[in-house]
Amino acid sequence: MKTSPLFPTLLAALLCAVPARADFSSCLSGLRHAAAAAGVSARAIESATGALEPNDAPSFMDKQPEFKTPIWDYLAGLVDDERVDEGRALMRRHAAALQTAEQRYGVDAATVVAVWGVESDFGKNFGKRSVVQSLATLACEARRRNDYFRGEFIAALKILDAGDIAPDEFYGSWAGAFGHTQFMPSTFLRIAVDLDGDGRRNIASSAADALGSTANYLHKSGYRPGLRWGVEVRIPEGYSGPSGRTARQPMSAWASRGVRRLDGQPLGEGAAALLLPAGRDGPAFLVTQNFDAIYSYNAAESYALAISILSDRLRGRSGVQSAWPTDDPGLSRAERREVQALLARHGYEVGEPDGVIGTKTTQAIADFQGRAGMRADGRAGRRTLEALRDR
Repeated sequence: MKTSPLFPTLLAALLCAVPARADFSSCLSGLRHAAAAAGVSARAIESATGALEPNDAPSFMDKQPEFKTPIWDYLAGLVDDERVDEGRALMRRHAAALQTAEQRYGVDAATVVAVWGVESDFGKNFGKRSVVQSLATLACEARRRNDYFRGEFIAALKILDAGDIAPDEFYGSWAGAFGHTQFMPSTFLRIAVDLDGDGRRNIASSAADALGSTANYLHKSGYRPGLRWGVEVRIPEGYSGPSGRTARQPMSAWASRGVRRLDGQPLGEGAAALLLPAGRDGPAFLVTQNFDAIYSYNAAESYALAISILSDRLRGRSGVQSAWPTDDPGLSRAERREVQALLARHGYEVGEPDGVIGTKTTQAIADFQGRAGMRADGRAGRRTLEALRDR
């Protein structure tokens, strides 16, 4: 019998796939036993894992935007006029729940809603992956942190067993975070609250529960009522003193080094750290204990700064005033949609303009840039937008 030249390749792929599937099955069996030992009912374990297969979650471990994206791009897409307008409308719509949360936990509405906006775009982007499936895959197949994901997997089964979240709404990010404000399962078990009083702690279908749970999380992380997260400052030319989120010092020490608020007001009392997210040539901020509480939600300074700046915008304050050290600034979501629409007009297939710069859009931008004599890096920046407008 004559065989296809592709047969050896296909056979090798199949042989490699069998042990991988067997390894996952063996690992999942161990996870099921661990969950039972942790008190999860047999019914919940079988219902959640009876036909479970691995997914693609491990491929995203090294692609988190808060660690890969230039700070000016990251903030431009997360703190734009659309998100500010929608956030203010939601503050009015959920005023009663936010007031209750502030009374109980001491965290103001603007901060809680800013977390909501950054985490899920106010509930429009929970993520589409099964929480249980992602966590089982990460526990069994991730290159690192397997023990962490095993614990989160068991916590996820406990949530289902308790009935707080229904299986058909237990979907989230590749890492297993879920709901309006994207809690990991173990965080949910420790922190989530039933703010709407229906007997369930459901941050997936109840915005009130999610807002109250977020306020509780920040409260337990050291958030202090009435304390600003920080202020934008100006540092002296040639500044070479201390900086970094953990190098907190009295305000008087920063004043003695020539650090001044942009608005000219005194630095005030208390302690703060000097944050230079783009180095000494970019915007500078004195950040307080409340910034650290926000940072604890997702340990990335760009993430905490996005929430902090958005919370200021929701209060009616200004955003970042100083220029970022780039000649090619980032784009808002409206401008990113314009990039996609212009690419489509030029014949590129990028799908419906949604402001999300995915693989197709990145590839189209890179091709356009190359044809326009630009650096073909696939980045949606100001220069690319202007070049598209001009053609």
